[in-house]
Amino acid sequence: MAFSSQMPSREFLWDVFNRVDRDRSGYISAEELQVALSNGTWTPFNPETVRLMIGMFDKQNRGQVNFDDFGALWKYVTDWQNCFRSFDRDNSGNIDRNELKTALVTFGYRLSDGILDLLLRKYDRSGRGVIFFDDFIQCCIVLYTLTSSFRQYDTDQDGVITIHYEQFLSMVFSLKV
Repeated sequence: MAFSSQMPSREFLWDVFNRVDRDRSGYISAEELQVALSNGTWTPFNPETVRLMIGMFDKQNRGQVNFDDFGALWKYVTDWQNCFRSFDRDNSGNIDRNELKTALVTFGYRLSDGILDLLLRKYDRSGRGVIFFDDFIQCCIVLYTLTSSFRQYDTDQDGVITIHYEQFLSMVFSLKV
C-alpha cells in the first residue's frame, strides 16, 4: 500500500478496501491487512502490530474492520508513516538508537538509556540495532498504552505508584497489547 499525506477520496479508499478485502466479506481481517501493508523491508508486516491496529479501529469487536473503520485506519497508518520518515534522519528505512531516542523525547518520554536499550532489543527483529516501520508503530503503541495505564494510578504525577499485586495483574491483563 502506498500512502499519501492527504486523506484520499472515499472512492479511492473504497477501491483500496476492495483490493485488500480478498475474501469479499466486507471486512478486512488482520491477515488481509498484513498482506497489504509494507514495512519497507520486503518482509511481512509484523502480525502483532497489525493485530494491535485492527483492535484499535474494530468498533464491533469482530477482529476485523469494515469500510468505515478502514478510513480511520488508513489515516492512522499514513500519520505513522510520516512520523517514521521524519525521525529516520538518514533515510535508511529504519530507526536507530539515536533516532528512537529523538522520537521518544519528542513524544514527551524521558526514559533512561537502560530502558531505551531494552526497547531497542525488544523491537529490533533484525538483530542489527535498528527498528523497522511496523515495529516502531508497535513500540510506540505499547509504550503509550503502558504509560496511560500507569498514569491511572499515578494520581500525583510524580512517576511513582504503589499498588498491590492483584491491582498490578488487573492493570496488565486489562491492557489491549
